[in-house]
Amino acid sequence: MNLANRFGLKTSVSVCVFMLATAAHAVPQGQKIYTQGGESPAAMACATCHADNGMGTASAGFPRLAGLPQGYLVKQLEDFRSGKRTNAVMQPIALALTDSEGKAVASYLGALDTAASSADLDSTGSIGSAAERLVKQGDWSRNIPSCVACHGVGSTGVGESFPPLVGQSGVYIAAQLNAWRSGTRKNDPNDLMSHIARSLSDTEIKDLSAYFANLNGEANQ
Repeated sequence: MNLANRFGLKTSVSVCVFMLATAAHAVPQGQKIYTQGGESPAAMACATCHADNGMGTASAGFPRLAGLPQGYLVKQLEDFRSGKRTNAVMQPIALALTDSEGKAVASYLGALDTAASSADLDSTGSIGSAAERLVKQGDWSRNIPSCVACHGVGSTGVGESFPPLVGQSGVYIAAQLNAWRSGTRKNDPNDLMSHIARSLSDTEIKDLSAYFANLNGEANQ
């Protein structure tokens, strides 16, 4: 083997080792940020509010993050920074995290076991309430698509723009619908959720949140 080939082989091996080391480092860094916080003291540990398993704290309205796509989570952090999403707790945390920290913790969360409810929102099943009809069939007389049309029928969501609803608490879902309605959240594709939220009545938002609370086995919602 000539010197050029030996040098090329050595370089290739070094690049592979570097790439493997970088990939191996991403999960521990994300886990550390999630459980201990970022380098800035203002970037508090995510587990404080979202629980050790990433499934959130239902009674307080802190959402499930486990199993959500990395791209979706990174975008939410960016939107908290820019003000497209307004939240007194999350905005200072998002601002305190560096871009690399945000990507690392999002990667860690995306790989977590969801431990979400096994409930299936298949629209071909029976319809037992007005809220369930909205979830599974929507109301096209008001141009309201079904929840499952965008968010899917299980616990994984659809792509990086539509997170799952299974496993999210009723308190959180109600809070987000009201945020879209009021304009304190405006980061959805094509203003779709803002339109839906403004088209729903107060009673429908309450009933939808109760539906998901019951779906997830929550108490005292």
